[in-house]
Amino acid sequence: MKKPIIGVLPLYDSDKKSYWMLPDYMYAIESSGGIPMMLPLTTNLDIIVRLAHELDGFLFTGGHDLNPELYHEKVEETCGELCHERDRMEAILFQKVAQLDKPAFGICRGLQLFNVMLGGSLIQDIPTGLQVPTPVQHKQSPPYTNLVHEVHIANHNLLHDILQTHTIKVNSYHHQGIKVLADQLTAVAVAEDGLVEAVVMPERTFIMAVQWHPEYSFSVDEYSQKLFSSFVSSCQSLSYDQNIEDIIA
Repeated sequence: MKKPIIGVLPLYDSDKKSYWMLPDYMYAIESSGGIPMMLPLTTNLDIIVRLAHELDGFLFTGGHDLNPELYHEKVEETCGELCHERDRMEAILFQKVAQLDKPAFGICRGLQLFNVMLGGSLIQDIPTGLQVPTPVQHKQSPPYTNLVHEVHIANHNLLHDILQTHTIKVNSYHHQGIKVLADQLTAVAVAEDGLVEAVVMPERTFIMAVQWHPEYSFSVDEYSQKLFSSFVSSCQSLSYDQNIEDIIA
C-alpha cells in the first residue's frame, strides 16, 4: 500500500513576502505514514483543481485570521493580520475537496475556514470578552506541548470513534472561534465555556477540524497521534501505481 501524498496549505510571511511551513505539521504527517507536500500559494484555478484531483488529502493549517467580509461583517480593530491570497486559495480548494470527498483535516484557522466557507461566522476576538466572556485559557504561552484546558467530546461521531474518549486535555493558541456554526457542520467537541473545539462534515468521509494544535503536541500526546494517524489512514490509496522498487531501480 503506497504512502499517501498530503497537500499542506502554506503559511505566509508578509514582511518577507514568502510562504513557509512549521516543521511540526510535516513531522506529524510523515510520522503517521504520509508524505507531506507544502502547496504553492496560488489562486490559479487550473492549478488548484489539479491539486485537488491528484493529491490524496489536505491539511488546512493555522495562521492568519480570515477576512470578516467573507462572513459579512466589518473588520474590527481586534481582528488580526489578514492574507487575502490564502483566503482565496483555500476557499477554492476547500470547495473542490469537499465536492470530490477528499480527506481534509483543519487545524485552528482550518476549523474557522471550514465554518466560514460553509456559511458560518466567527468571533473576531475572544480575549476581549465582548462576545464570549470566558475563564478558559484559549491563547496560551509556550511551550505549546503543554495541555491547558479540557475538551468534551460528543458520542457517535468521527472524532469520538478516533479518540474513544469523552474528555481530553488540549493545548490552545487562538484568539478567534466559531460564533455561528455552519449548517453543513456538526460540532463534536466543546471547551468548558461552550466554545466549539471540533467539527465534522457528516456527509463526507473525512472532513474534520479541531481548534487546538495537535501538531505541537504530537510528540507527547497519544490523542494527537491518533488524530494524525486516522487522517493519514483516510488518505491512504489502496493500490500502487508503480512499485517503489521500479522507481529506485
